Amino acid sequence: MAGLYIHIPFCKQACHYCDFHFSTNQDYRTKMCEAIAKEIEIQANYLDGELIETVYWGGGTPSLLSARELAIILNAIHTHFSVHGKAEITLEANPDDLTKEKLRELQMATINRLSIGIQSFDDATLHFFNRAHTRDDALRCVANAREVGFANLSLDLIYAVPERAKTIWENDLSELTKLQPEHVSAYTLTIEDKTVFGKWQKTKRLKPICEATGVSDFEFLMQHLTSEGYEHYEISNFSKPGFVSKHNSNYWRQQNYLGVGPSAHSYNGVSRQFNVSNNHQYMKSLTNGRITFEREVLTRENKINEYIFTSLRTMWGCDLTHLKSSYDYSLENSPALQKTIELQFAVVKDHVVNLTPKGMLLADQIAIDLFA
Repeated sequence: MAGLYIHIPFCKQACHYCDFHFSTNQDYRTKMCEAIAKEIEIQANYLDGELIETVYWGGGTPSLLSARELAIILNAIHTHFSVHGKAEITLEANPDDLTKEKLRELQMATINRLSIGIQSFDDATLHFFNRAHTRDDALRCVANAREVGFANLSLDLIYAVPERAKTIWENDLSELTKLQPEHVSAYTLTIEDKTVFGKWQKTKRLKPICEATGVSDFEFLMQHLTSEGYEHYEISNFSKPGFVSKHNSNYWRQQNYLGVGPSAHSYNGVSRQFNVSNNHQYMKSLTNGRITFEREVLTRENKINEYIFTSLRTMWGCDLTHLKSSYDYSLENSPALQKTIELQFAVVKDHVVNLTPKGMLLADQIAIDLFA
């Protein structure tokens, strides 16, 4: 099962927490789509003819693209790859973009799953984040999507926001579950150095995130969504039965994928490659028929550590038998694993390690302790 990721590096405005690669200058959007189509042509053999079963439009804000711009990339995909007739095709979108007309355009472009960046239903929080939409926009876009016929919606929220009352987070989750999305992604607010929030924190304008608040918000998130019938299948992701994100699950399970667009990453089991994170350099190189990227050839240790790191985040867990058979790496008698179990951060059943809810709070450190 192979996947295709398309990075659309444009946004209306910069959210104060975001450090993804994007530009607010959209003057060359069509030229960028043509460059991405060219990269798809050049990379036609990257996946060795594997059938594409997931396509993910990320960014940036892919919902900014016009029907014509979507078609430029779609035509390249279907010219150079075989796409499964029932492929999961996801597009990230902002609520303020999703008019009924836009939603119908997306359906015509074969999009069958939307990942909508709501982040909060509290207008003061949205203003703090510098989001371009309001609570009413969020509610309206979900209603529009349902009316047009979208039956697979993922909604994003952010928690652990400094100086925000806990009741706002509780209300966000209450508002969300009333909408009954098939999938929920919830992320703790992370302050990155080069963002507006990063600069505010350095000048003391923004208080540091309180660790206790993050823990409390995460625990409430788990309790609330599981009580509403959602499966907690990855640390930051919840779904109704049958609606896990197939594309992102492939990342966590080391399936091959091609990433196109500036800053996009690709993986084929042997190496990872990383496209240049500069829009004009990216387009210039494609004009000359080449792709500017860096490649990392994966060592045995890289593969072991990636598997441990990603598998521990999921409900499928870290398979000790797979580690032994695939990489000749054994954790069966690992003191670090035994300590993790004794502290009730993980359990082992049928040779599979799964983190407990308590362990999920320390997932990264637990994985590092188990690394080769």
